[in-house]
Amino acid sequence: MPSTLVTGLRERVPSLTAIPLPRAVDRKVLDKTRPSEPFAEPPPGSGLKPVPGDFGPAFVGHSVEYIRYGLDFALRRYERYGPVSWSGMLGERMINLVGPDAAQQVLANGDKAFAQEGWHFFIDKFFHRGLMLLDFDEHKFHRRIMQQAFTRPRMAGYADHVTAAVRAGMRDWPTGQRLRMYWQLKRLTLDIASRVFMDARPGSDTERINRAFVDTVRASTAVVRYPVPFGRWSAGLRGRRRLERYFADNLPAKRASDGSDLFTALCHATTEDGERFSDDDIVNHMIFLMMAAHDTSTITSTAVMYYLGKHPEWQDRVREESLALGDDLPDLAALDSLHSLDLVIKEALRLVAPVPSLPRKTTKDVDILGHYVPAGSFVGLSPMVTHFLPEYWSDPMRFDPERFAEDRREDKSHRFAWVPFGGGAHKCIGMHFGMIEVKALLHEMLRTYRWRLPEKYQARWDYVALPVPVDGLPVQLHRH
Repeated sequence: MPSTLVTGLRERVPSLTAIPLPRAVDRKVLDKTRPSEPFAEPPPGSGLKPVPGDFGPAFVGHSVEYIRYGLDFALRRYERYGPVSWSGMLGERMINLVGPDAAQQVLANGDKAFAQEGWHFFIDKFFHRGLMLLDFDEHKFHRRIMQQAFTRPRMAGYADHVTAAVRAGMRDWPTGQRLRMYWQLKRLTLDIASRVFMDARPGSDTERINRAFVDTVRASTAVVRYPVPFGRWSAGLRGRRRLERYFADNLPAKRASDGSDLFTALCHATTEDGERFSDDDIVNHMIFLMMAAHDTSTITSTAVMYYLGKHPEWQDRVREESLALGDDLPDLAALDSLHSLDLVIKEALRLVAPVPSLPRKTTKDVDILGHYVPAGSFVGLSPMVTHFLPEYWSDPMRFDPERFAEDRREDKSHRFAWVPFGGGAHKCIGMHFGMIEVKALLHEMLRTYRWRLPEKYQARWDYVALPVPVDGLPVQLHRH
């Protein structure tokens, strides 16, 4: 089947779990409860409570409910069981953690009780030895080298490339008709990542590499985790092999280059002690960084466009700021000056956490909020639910960017109340780059277009991998 046809089908046909059902059916599924069972019995005399929960349907557990209902499902689990519970996910038992206190314990990880091995089940086959999958001293070693590619001067150079790529890529978007904006943005962010990270120009090779990245991401939450023909797992494995070949083939030229792209920067990154990456390290890190850079930026940009479409008064406010910058391509300082847009992006990150769950694996028996969690347990910290707790966020279901303004700063109600980028030693190394990219995208959208959503439109998010609008977010653009 031609790749363009496959791509078109994927953009227009939702996953099976997202196909519309009668509301009564959805309510019945969400309202269904099962008897609670202890995850594990606490040691006698420990004073700890067992983790409550249930596995769900045989084999797959609650995977289908989570993928289909996302936040609604997760909030109901929290309301029933509290901040520490367990459920079946993709055939495994997963402990679900909610709230800033749990986030602080897991992310600060002072006693090294939580390992990144929790990610391995989901993505190690496709993003093997990416920075996020490394632990403790090894992670610290790799992060220290990688940090040389994310210095302020480097970021300023990346910003110049991003703004130019955004303006060129967005120039000819059609107006007066409905576009599936998520897919428009996804293609653009892939092209930006290819340009900034690899200095690759649009073309057939870039399209094949971009397709490989999409396949690896989609494979991470495949229900059938075996290489059956035409399955997501098989496509993900093929994508990983293609990416390994691409980066390995291009690595010698990047070692000899003095370019300003991230690939070249990683090839030359050296600490004060002379530490550098091996060739295998660079291949693994590039595959992971390309995924991390474009996917979360696409989700966040899509969420911002959705909420600005729902709230035209905010769209007008942030557009006024962008127009005040004039027609020149904005540099890093100009992007930093877009304060209202910054508030909107932070609120979008709260409402639609790009990474809804942060998995870990316990290295030893541990007490989590008074509950007994044995060594070797999968745990998943939920930014998605944490961002909706009313004890930290006023009217949490409401779009209210002003909650991040200096006179309110609800995100400071607890150090770990707002965790879209994680925290602690594993806080996203590319979060500043991600904010630059999203700001550049939205700035160009605002100065070039106005947009609106269908009347009474409410987005539904598909959680088959990371949150994606089921219908691609239908948006109609009009030239400003």
